[in-house]
Amino acid sequence: MKILIKGGTVICPYNNIEQKLDVLVQDGVIARVEQEINEGADRVIDAEGKYVFPSFTDIHVHLREPGQEYKEDIASGCAAAAAGGFGDVCCMPNTKPTADSEAVISYILKKAEQAPCDVHPIAAITKGLAGEELTEMGELKKAGAIAFSDDGRPVESSRMMRLAMQYAKAFDALIISHCEDRLLADGGVMNEGVRSAVIGLKGVPWTAEALMVQREIMLAELLDTFVHIAHVSCAQSVECIRQAKKRGVRVTAETCPHYIFANDSIVQNYDAMSKVNPPLRSEQDRLAVIQGLLDGSIDCIASDHAPHHIDEKLVEYNTALSGISGIETSFALSYTALVKTGLMPLSELVRLYTSAPDSVVHLQGKGIREGAPAKLTVADCGRESVIDAASFVSKGKNTPFDGVKVYAGIVCTVYNGQIVYEA
Repeated sequence: MKILIKGGTVICPYNNIEQKLDVLVQDGVIARVEQEINEGADRVIDAEGKYVFPSFTDIHVHLREPGQEYKEDIASGCAAAAAGGFGDVCCMPNTKPTADSEAVISYILKKAEQAPCDVHPIAAITKGLAGEELTEMGELKKAGAIAFSDDGRPVESSRMMRLAMQYAKAFDALIISHCEDRLLADGGVMNEGVRSAVIGLKGVPWTAEALMVQREIMLAELLDTFVHIAHVSCAQSVECIRQAKKRGVRVTAETCPHYIFANDSIVQNYDAMSKVNPPLRSEQDRLAVIQGLLDGSIDCIASDHAPHHIDEKLVEYNTALSGISGIETSFALSYTALVKTGLMPLSELVRLYTSAPDSVVHLQGKGIREGAPAKLTVADCGRESVIDAASFVSKGKNTPFDGVKVYAGIVCTVYNGQIVYEA
């Protein structure tokens, strides 16, 4: 298909473009990027008043397949990713069976061959996520694993995490850490503070996250290797990472749209849709996370897309599963909280969704330039809409933001020269 995107403002962090340009797509690649292209095409997309970005990268999603297809599968999760403007997703290994073998990594890649985005499996650090025995990282990386994590649970043993970092360094592999001291968390279900005391739900202190963040930083410093911190939620974690970067520690970090957009006040109605791990924190934490994005302490934004069956959420708060189905609302929530409020220019937010996450996991070859793969997102940032969970492409309808007004809707997503999503 020959596609001409006309009249849009192109923002491309890969080659520092922010200009009104036409983009011609032919044979799966970007053929021309010029101010006026008057050439016949199978499809012309009117992008006047809209923006054209490289498609987004999400380095933290849960596609649930294999084993939990009733929550999500690779086809539905990737379709949801396309609806959110994403062309690349990195999927976490807490599947059933765990993504801790070449067979499971190969299965995911095979199932994703016809997906409307590129899927990059993240393999487990330890076998079965049990924290007791390291996986064969070299073989898993060769099979296609882009990074290693036990996300969903921490590697609780400091000795085991040290061994994992040493082993990963030998293969130039990235460790992604779910930072949670489970003994300190002690079964808590929301942020520990005044609100948890008032409404009577057991809280999780910020120390449960920040202590583990500091541990990973110290190990990375000791071993002179890389570590990536997942879903940063509290001020103290941000400060640990900020100071580590000043010392030259090779640490990167992500946060999620829900930690940018909301705080623990939305838990007050006991709606388990707001239950997530780590929990939504205080307003002070929310502002600290935003400051971390502004000053570079936090490197990128990832959705932590965690779809669940509705029956796993429509239960009392203490027994509900943690997680938000967030890939379709990710960019809109971030835009509304950061750009619409004047805290950040649009070009910086686009960087946090494109070149920044690509840099963390070493994805290359993207950008809006002649000869690059045609992976593009067209967005209408002036469009106001209301989030409607029932209309999600994902099987997971679990979001605390149902009915919330946001800006920046995805108009269409182009993947390898094909239009894979249209609003």
